[in-house]
Amino acid sequence: MKKVRVLSVFLGLVICSFTIGRQHTTYHNDYLASVNSFKSTQQELADIIKNTDCSGEAGKKTIKDGIEKTRTQLKAVDFWLRYFEPVAYNQVNGPLPVEWENEVFEKFEKPYRREGGGLTLAELYLRERTLNKDTLLHLIQMSLTAVNTFQADSITNQLDTFDHFFFANRLYLLNLAAVYTTGFECPDSKNIIPELRTMIAAVRNIYGSYNRSFPATPLPAKYLELYDKMAGYVATQPADYAFFDHYTFIKDYVNPLFAINQSLIITYGAASNSLNDYTLNNDATSVFDKKLYSPQNAKGIFSLVKDTATLSEIKHIGKLLFYDPILSGNNRRSCISCHRSTQYFTDTTACTSMQFNEKDRLPRNTPSLVNVIYNHLLMMDGKHISLQAQGKAVMTNPIEMGGTQDEILAKVLSCKEYKTAFKKFLAFTPEEEKISFEHIVAAVTFYYADFSNFYSPFDDAMNATPKAEKQPVSREAINGFNLFMGKAKCGTCHFVPQFNGVKPPYISTEFEVLGVPADNGCHKMSDDKGRYEVNPAYETMNAFRTGSIRNAQYTAPYMHNGVFSTLEQVIDFYDAGGGAGKNFIVANQTLSRDSLKLTPTEKKELISFIHSLNEKIIFQAPPVKLPPSSNARLNNRKVGGEY
Repeated sequence: MKKVRVLSVFLGLVICSFTIGRQHTTYHNDYLASVNSFKSTQQELADIIKNTDCSGEAGKKTIKDGIEKTRTQLKAVDFWLRYFEPVAYNQVNGPLPVEWENEVFEKFEKPYRREGGGLTLAELYLRERTLNKDTLLHLIQMSLTAVNTFQADSITNQLDTFDHFFFANRLYLLNLAAVYTTGFECPDSKNIIPELRTMIAAVRNIYGSYNRSFPATPLPAKYLELYDKMAGYVATQPADYAFFDHYTFIKDYVNPLFAINQSLIITYGAASNSLNDYTLNNDATSVFDKKLYSPQNAKGIFSLVKDTATLSEIKHIGKLLFYDPILSGNNRRSCISCHRSTQYFTDTTACTSMQFNEKDRLPRNTPSLVNVIYNHLLMMDGKHISLQAQGKAVMTNPIEMGGTQDEILAKVLSCKEYKTAFKKFLAFTPEEEKISFEHIVAAVTFYYADFSNFYSPFDDAMNATPKAEKQPVSREAINGFNLFMGKAKCGTCHFVPQFNGVKPPYISTEFEVLGVPADNGCHKMSDDKGRYEVNPAYETMNAFRTGSIRNAQYTAPYMHNGVFSTLEQVIDFYDAGGGAGKNFIVANQTLSRDSLKLTPTEKKELISFIHSLNEKIIFQAPPVKLPPSSNARLNNRKVGGEY
């Protein structure tokens, strides 16, 4: 009897322990309930499509209403789904039928085709003249299947600890600033702000559920109070996103909330196990902090060097090499020949720079090196994954600098100052037995990357710095930003904060097909295949990496071929609907072919905003002289080269 009682007590303790160990928090249960509710609504939508005649307008409206209802339900779970598994999310609510972009952790793999599905694509498909019900059902079925991913233990187990919450919340806040108000994933512009309001309310409920389940690591009262004020502010804004005040929304609400969340990640010691947080920096205190995310490693082979004095020396040598034509095949051409420091490290003197042969022109416009570190893939076609790979390719390209690695290395080491410095640096790269071409390239990239760390008046305003109080951003520029994020639709390709093609969570670089003309009269389209040359696919034909518009006032001419000489011409081209709007045949154009219908005043305001992104860069004076070589033939080199 005693044994039975003891066994009974033991089993009771085990069962109790198991129950406690497996007992889900309110937060966990709310997640499961929200996902199940969304899945039920998706199934209802699939049934509507099956049972509706979609050949007429009445049937299309019935289906569209079903899609909008399902989108509303999505807003209750978007907070989690987008963070936990972005690839699956693109099948729930993908913006494009096919994507080829490389994520950070895929950089060393060949790009692969990812098919999008779900609500946005289904709604866009409804606009086609002739509909195939099976195609429509396929898009929704992809969405239904993808949701199963979010019910797997590998994801739901994360809900039993607090860590993931603050990283998911960070992504949510970044998307509030960069995506949710722009129409990037909402085909019907009249629903952008209503959906935003729905999401803000849904996330507030998630916050309450989280705080009840994790009282030891809560969102503090100051965060919740500011969040509620943001909700109240959005409620007072016009429902038309063209009149939404994006500037105040981000500056007064989203950015301060982001700062608090970042501090909580550090205070609570939250640890991420997601590759989606790969590039984001926990120390960044603002969405407009230049250290928000880090796509490129400017140090290259010197990555382990921490000593500030040594880093300063590496930078000094990098600067000398940047101006030294010793890196070219004929000792007459330097990095600065195309990337001129007085012109924001680009070449504003011609559509494209001179080739190595001193006769022909390069096929593409020289991109600025300022802010180049904020791109995952480099060159306009995304050919290179690192600054060092790009540097090596340029130095050894027969039409650019025309050198060879061995020849360049030998010439550089013939200069005592270079050789002595690199011998010293070699101690910091113990895996290398001797000075290599890699050391040379890394010194150069480390030098010019420094010019990506400056701020603009718009950044100062968003960060509420003392500078912004003394020199506030003009009302015209603020109007321009609101246009940029709203009616002009620029923010759907040029994402906050770098205003390039890298969007939250800042792990990939986007490419766009614009139908850029070969001449500024728009008589024919450029025949440059762009990304297709790197990754041949229907979607990549004539696609180019979306560059930053920072400092655009000073980096004309524009586009991959330098076809436009003014910002006015660029805006007119976008306003007309790109190449398709100019009657070019661009079947895969990603830019809307419809006119934006911008007024002359609105165009001026857009340009005023772009000017507010001019960074206050302190450009260094060029070296007075270059290191002498033991080879007398090399001692006639000129600082900056000859052409």
